Amino acid sequence: HVQLVESGGGLVQTGGSLRLSCAASGRTFSSYAMGWFRQAPGKEREFVAAISRIGGIIYYADSVKGRFTISRDNANNTVRLQMNSLKPEDTAVYYCAAAVRGIARNSPEYDYWGQGTQVTVSS
Repeated sequence: HVQLVESGGGLVQTGGSLRLSCAASGRTFSSYAMGWFRQAPGKEREFVAAISRIGGIIYYADSVKGRFTISRDNANNTVRLQMNSLKPEDTAVYYCAAAVRGIARNSPEYDYWGQGTQVTVSS
């Protein structure tokens, strides 16, 4: 079992940057693949990025490729999402998630979720 707490959201102008962090409890963080998802008002939750247990495999949604970077620090039980060149369409609540079975793009594959952090990009 793992508990996830996101931080780092906020309000930023178009073209700006934010770095989201997700802190995980427990001593087995490296046994989970980690992912970031987002949900905008009135829309379904969508995949953003994912990283394998030791970081050797990374996936990105096409909409964020080249602008967002996911990374993890297993020594400190943390996964981060560096977001650059932000656009208004990136506005959403961003969720961190952990998957027991390995890296995936689909939300049902994830077993544990954080509470989310709001990211708002003004035009």
